[in-house]
Amino acid sequence: MEYDIKDQKLAEGGRRRVQWADREMPVLRSIKDRFEKERPFEGIRMSACLHVTTETANLMKTLQAGGAEIVLVASNPLSTQDDVAASLVMHDEIPVHAIKGEDNITYYKHINAAVDHKPHITMDDGADVVSTLHKDRREMLEHVIGGTEETTTGVIRLKAMAHDGALEFPVVAVNDALTKHLFDNRYGTGQSTIDGIIRATNILIAGKKFVVGGYGWCARGLASRAKGLGADVIVTEVDPLKALEAVMDGFRVMPMIEAAPIGDIFCTLTGDINVIDKHHFEVMKDGAIVSNSGHFNVEINIPALEEMAAEKRLVRPFVDQYDLPDGRQINLLAEGRLINLAAAEGHPASVMDMSFANQALSAEYMIKNADNLKNIVYSVPEDIDAEIARLKLASMGVDIDVLTEEQISYLSSWQEGT
Repeated sequence: MEYDIKDQKLAEGGRRRVQWADREMPVLRSIKDRFEKERPFEGIRMSACLHVTTETANLMKTLQAGGAEIVLVASNPLSTQDDVAASLVMHDEIPVHAIKGEDNITYYKHINAAVDHKPHITMDDGADVVSTLHKDRREMLEHVIGGTEETTTGVIRLKAMAHDGALEFPVVAVNDALTKHLFDNRYGTGQSTIDGIIRATNILIAGKKFVVGGYGWCARGLASRAKGLGADVIVTEVDPLKALEAVMDGFRVMPMIEAAPIGDIFCTLTGDINVIDKHHFEVMKDGAIVSNSGHFNVEINIPALEEMAAEKRLVRPFVDQYDLPDGRQINLLAEGRLINLAAAEGHPASVMDMSFANQALSAEYMIKNADNLKNIVYSVPEDIDAEIARLKLASMGVDIDVLTEEQISYLSSWQEGT
């Protein structure tokens, strides 16, 4: 078995943390129990490019229980939990190619290790495996049945490929499942982003002017949590509907150039480039803290900040301080990468339980239906979404009402009047 991890000796500690996360993932555990009996992935090779965390480890073990031959690589150079990688290799015999802090060359060497696996199913968080297959390793496309995509940024890339007729196999947008983006993005990102910022800086959120770049589901969650901690939250947006929603939710909304001089803490969550740009850095106050919780580190124009700075130093783990010629200092967290995974542990296991249940069931759906699917991006089927919500409620001991036959008839009839 080929693998590339930091240290095998970390495996035992990793196993304990994976087991801890498993306690908070009852939906995925129930799917694993079924997979062990039915073996839906017998003979199927899967290449997963995901954040290597305790929650991901439980997804890998679930897919393995279903018969899949798996290779796991990191979807972000700073998000890997090295003890978890070691545990998967040493205790579960799952090949992992991921080291926290790996450089760009190593990162893409690991991406190519996933492609070398000749996957039938790709499982992406950011579409890097799919992109590599289409751009550089097209000879491997013949093996692929289909794929799944975990995150907003990846779905955007894949839909662009499909629009251009460039996508060579069907992909299920796991990110678009209601049990994913309503919970993982809002509650998971909201809490874990705050967690990452606090761990990196140890600052008090209350009383600070907290600027949130964007108002999609992830940004909604962050704005809500920052407000709950006592911050004065400012939202920047380009979409008038989302901006209006932010206003109606009680937040101040303004362009980033107006927020830049007054903000104490900034965090981008848009999926686009240069949300914070050079002209924003030029007017930021001394001591401003800048971070990102979008998938790629392009949302902050770091090259522009590097060019502007007279000096740069690491003042705390995950805090680079830039001295500007006029005496101001700007603090960049986690090299502009996902602050919730770089400086903290990512989403709580209880929300990843639903996200990774979507991954597991969407992969099963792809295997069963690949012959009837076109080379486009599909939403998670509604029945899968509803089943995951049902399982989650059951695990929480929550019962809900069931429609009576009379109610079903009423809802399906157009003859009924007022």
